[in-house]
Amino acid sequence: MERNLLTTIILPFLLINCMGKTANINEAGLQPYTITATPSSVAEIPVPTGFNRINYPERSFATWLRKQPLKKDPRVYLYNGQLKRNQQAQYAVLDLPVGDKDLQQCADAVMRLRASYLYEQKRYAEIFFTDNSGKKYACPGPVDSLGFERYLERVYSYCGTASLEKQLHSVTDLASIQPGDVFIKGGSPGHCVMVMDMAVNSNGRKIYLLAQSYMPAQNIQLLKNPVNGAWSPWYEVKTDNSFIYTPEWTFTPRQLRRW
Repeated sequence: MERNLLTTIILPFLLINCMGKTANINEAGLQPYTITATPSSVAEIPVPTGFNRINYPERSFATWLRKQPLKKDPRVYLYNGQLKRNQQAQYAVLDLPVGDKDLQQCADAVMRLRASYLYEQKRYAEIFFTDNSGKKYACPGPVDSLGFERYLERVYSYCGTASLEKQLHSVTDLASIQPGDVFIKGGSPGHCVMVMDMAVNSNGRKIYLLAQSYMPAQNIQLLKNPVNGAWSPWYEVKTDNSFIYTPEWTFTPRQLRRW
């Protein structure tokens, strides 16, 4: 899952000019913020001045994602216990299992989050993923935690970005983005990230958080914003059809999908 060509060409230029872009953003009235304490969950990550988190129903996927715990150790580890080479992409690390096999990569992390939510809701019949040929891999009902992990490993072995892109539904209007949505580029290489939380200001301006795993299999991590350091880790919802630059991949608005 190497960085795609567009990212390789454009992102270094953006990073070199990041300070200038941030300064321009601040001149427009967007204020940077600082962290006063280590957040213990996604919900505790502070929002920029003037923004408030959007309210969602208590049993919704959006609320569940917001409640996900964060590790005290901000470093990303691989499935084998080694540190990831690039430790500059993440803002924080989710306190969720990785496993001891090189399986839970980008699409797998997205599938884990969705499956774990439905599993906790006891909505077992809704837990399924399809491979490239359309074959369905369904959760075998109310299994214990070990059985659930074994089921996920089977899914990871046969499903990936290409199949997940087919399974998800296209979102044609970026302005309607919501937690649980996925930016995805199927294929080899391919990549995907999940929207974890959202906030809005009085002018209707929206921002969101992104999470990913990567290759090799590693901790699920909340991503920094490499373009706007003043608002990082928050990303702004832009409706001008501009690219979404993440630390290790570039997406387009047309690559947004929904369950």
